[in-house]
Amino acid sequence: MARRAGALSASTLLTGGPVLALVLALGLVPVIVLAGLDGAGTQALGPADWAAIRFTLVQATLSAAISCALAVPFARALARRSFPGRRAIVALLGAPFLLPVIVAILGLLAVWGRAGAASDLSRAFGGPVLSIYGLPGVLLAHVFFNVPLVTRLLLQGWQAIPAERFRLAAQLGMGPGAVFRLLEVPLLRAVLPGAFLLVFLLCMTSFAVALALGGGPRATTIELAIYQALRFDFDLGRAARLALVQFALCGAVAGLALWLGRPGAFGRGMGRFRRRWDAPGGAVRVWDGTVILLLLGFLLPPMGFVLGRGAAALVSGPPSGLWEATGTSLALAICSAIGATLAVLALAGLITALPRGRGAVVEGIGLLMLAASPFVIGTGLFVLLRPVIDPFAWALVITGVINAAMSLPFGLRALVPAMAAARGEYGRLADNLGITGLARLRLVTLPLIRGPLGFSAGLAAALSMGDLGVITLFAPPGVETLPLYMYRLMGAYRMDDAAGAALLLLVLSLAVFWVFDQGGRDGSAA
Repeated sequence: MARRAGALSASTLLTGGPVLALVLALGLVPVIVLAGLDGAGTQALGPADWAAIRFTLVQATLSAAISCALAVPFARALARRSFPGRRAIVALLGAPFLLPVIVAILGLLAVWGRAGAASDLSRAFGGPVLSIYGLPGVLLAHVFFNVPLVTRLLLQGWQAIPAERFRLAAQLGMGPGAVFRLLEVPLLRAVLPGAFLLVFLLCMTSFAVALALGGGPRATTIELAIYQALRFDFDLGRAARLALVQFALCGAVAGLALWLGRPGAFGRGMGRFRRRWDAPGGAVRVWDGTVILLLLGFLLPPMGFVLGRGAAALVSGPPSGLWEATGTSLALAICSAIGATLAVLALAGLITALPRGRGAVVEGIGLLMLAASPFVIGTGLFVLLRPVIDPFAWALVITGVINAAMSLPFGLRALVPAMAAARGEYGRLADNLGITGLARLRLVTLPLIRGPLGFSAGLAAALSMGDLGVITLFAPPGVETLPLYMYRLMGAYRMDDAAGAALLLLVLSLAVFWVFDQGGRDGSAA
């Protein structure tokens, strides 16, 4: 949609400018500080550092490759089949962004761990006990999270192919092979590289998975090595070197992913089924059904375990400290959502008020957080704040700020198009009527953007609710969020209590997202 830049008002500059400066500061200042710390930017990496880098690259490459390889037949089967429950399955594929990582890990351990259902089945037939710690567990968890994500991206691409092309292919007598070669291969060439790099980037910065399922000398990621260097060794120089490597690698991958294109360019229409004359039935139908059942058999049991075992644990009585951790997480999620929403609103207003080129530059700066690791930011803030305040005493505030900043790219992607459309449709009229500042925001802009604004706030709240990252770095004894509380229960092998906490965390993550998202939708209908 065309973007029409209007005059840059003082209020837009005064609100968007500080947010832009804050984003730049969070993204760059910690890196600069760490680079100058004890000459960290010039010191050589040690053998353990190179091992962490190698493992990070290997697991990210394998995770992205396996996720894409499984998602292609899954998305293809969903794209050409219509059956009861298909819409629910497609909607369920959007859950990974809302699903707390630590909850999924607990479910995966219940199915694939040493005491899980798969090991029990293996023992029953005289097979070995399964162990998923190390590289297999990291890959399993990353594939569990990213197969649905890649499938959604591919489905968007399939839905963007005009229905007339399938009809024309049928009229020309093309079989499944010709349709795949002429219509679907170009789609895969357009979508898969970007999806691969997106998954690669997400897996590179994955922390909770590596913390829970990796962590040994042969299964340590860069992010986990930063955590270990800071938390256990207090080796700030090593943490700084690894942070610089992390930022450089993520920045390169994020830039390449953005350059290759965005899945949203393939259009909308998720959930609509199109008739496929090239796959009427027979063996092709059996193949599609088998693929769908196998992937659902992989994705659903871990969540089923969390629901069943967690409900039983909560009914039998919640463990001590559960409600305190729940209150802390809820307060943190709400504060992060409010902070992220205000920041996104101010920055999106500045982006759409600027000419296209300058707006793209500002938007690129806002997306900088895609390349920044929260541990890089946390480490830098730790070094900056340590001479002034006790970072451990401000753990929740620092965590809230970083959580809000990390959700900024997703909020911008949701809000900027809507705000640009509102400016394009009513900007000139508002200018002519002299409506500016808060009056313009309240009367003209907000009614048109409340839907995406609510979605953005809900996403920020859910991401903060399930975050197990920076809080593990700074949290003093006695201060716990619900994910950290659950992780400590798992570490103490109190798996039933952990399942109860997991169910509560899952329900609350979905609830805070729904409340904010629904609030935006209700407002937009007014």
